[in-house]
Amino acid sequence: MTSTSPQVFKGIALFTPGGDLVYCLDKQKRTRWHLDLCATLQDQLALSDPPYFLLPSYTATVDRWIDPTSGQLVMVAEAYPRVLRFRALLNAVFAVEAQWQPVYTSPETGSPVLLETHRAQFPQLWECHDLIVQADRGRLEPPSLAMPVIDQSLTNAPTSAEPLAFRLFVSGSAAASAENLLRVLYTTFESVLKQPYTLKLIDVTQHPEQAEADQISVTPTLVRVWPEPRRRIAGDLSSPQRLLAFLQTP
Repeated sequence: MTSTSPQVFKGIALFTPGGDLVYCLDKQKRTRWHLDLCATLQDQLALSDPPYFLLPSYTATVDRWIDPTSGQLVMVAEAYPRVLRFRALLNAVFAVEAQWQPVYTSPETGSPVLLETHRAQFPQLWECHDLIVQADRGRLEPPSLAMPVIDQSLTNAPTSAEPLAFRLFVSGSAAASAENLLRVLYTTFESVLKQPYTLKLIDVTQHPEQAEADQISVTPTLVRVWPEPRRRIAGDLSSPQRLLAFLQTP
């Protein structure tokens, strides 16, 4: 069975604190979506900026793929604790009967105090508009931003059912470059990785204690925190070939 089968897809959902939902259903499993979901919320609710601060605490992901060893359909459905109460809605929009598992992250991510600092600028996010929207990637993709082209003959990243966990450390003073970097990372990950993954964005200016704990001395730095042993790559992360070499190391 190929990745174009209706049974095989990746779905990503993004909620607001008020309970609105935007989601995507990608049957080709070839592109990243988190940034487009934020752009959809900005468009639908007339926000001044994309609400990147909702990532990842208000997200849920369902991934269905064919295990290359057994040939069986595998499904992993994960949601952060804030959105686990929407399990029934998630099953409905993705047309699955999944047992959603909680995903936990460090306590400071998505803390109520941190979220409240954004409320004055984005009051619409705390209101319920009964919004359920499927994102349209083609309409939202910035035409001026070139996506990396991945040579599929080089994509020999290890295949496993074990989820991967990454942390991307950036500096708040480089917001524009961080957004572009996220697009490159999501495009590369979605083209290469065959198993579920999470990517947590950490601003070292807001969370210096996390940067110290992970021994971050330069930004940007991408750290694979699971599975162990940890690996990292720092400096210029815009090269797909360099990212591929990083991902292909067991």
